[in-house]
Amino acid sequence: MSIDKYRYIVVEGPIGAGKTSLARKLAEHLNAQTLFEQPQENPFLEKFYRDGPRHALPTQMFFLFQRMNQLRDLAQIDLFNTRIVSDFLLDKDPIFARLTLDDDELNLYQQLYNHLRPQAPVPELVIYLQAQPETLVERIRKRSISMESGISEIYLYRLCESYSRFFYHYDAAPLLIINTEHLNPIERPEDFDLLLTRIANMRGKKEFFNRGE
Repeated sequence: MSIDKYRYIVVEGPIGAGKTSLARKLAEHLNAQTLFEQPQENPFLEKFYRDGPRHALPTQMFFLFQRMNQLRDLAQIDLFNTRIVSDFLLDKDPIFARLTLDDDELNLYQQLYNHLRPQAPVPELVIYLQAQPETLVERIRKRSISMESGISEIYLYRLCESYSRFFYHYDAAPLLIINTEHLNPIERPEDFDLLLTRIANMRGKKEFFNRGE
């Protein structure tokens, strides 16, 4: 199936994986609208990176409602006539909740999530970007976003493990898992073309793309 046939594509991955950059490039290629996370609007996020236990619940709740509001707007769009590329999947939201909330907070969060989740549209293709935690640490340092300076390496390791476990079991939509260690579709046009070809040649519900050095 050609990538042009997908009307709603989501690019996902942990912090520093490059999901927003790839989503933007795919949207430009497809002449599609974008739907991006807006972490800079979360007033609790920088505080969370510096003192997780204290600010985890408001950070998580803000993101849940923000993402749901965005997806409610998406549900009003005619996807037969509009193409969307997004850099977040609502289904991954509980990954962060399980990592950061205590039992009582998680129970409260889960009740709200279960109530809101059925309202979210399901993507036609999910692209999951993988990278080693060491690679993510280096990428985060390189891009020098001030609020991310408080992210601990331990948190990134746990996040990567949780993402891998989540997408190992994910089956709600066709899924392409990409190892980005030796693939740079943003800066190397040949890699982007290779990715487009790989998407076009997908046959199964879940496939892996791992380019060696």
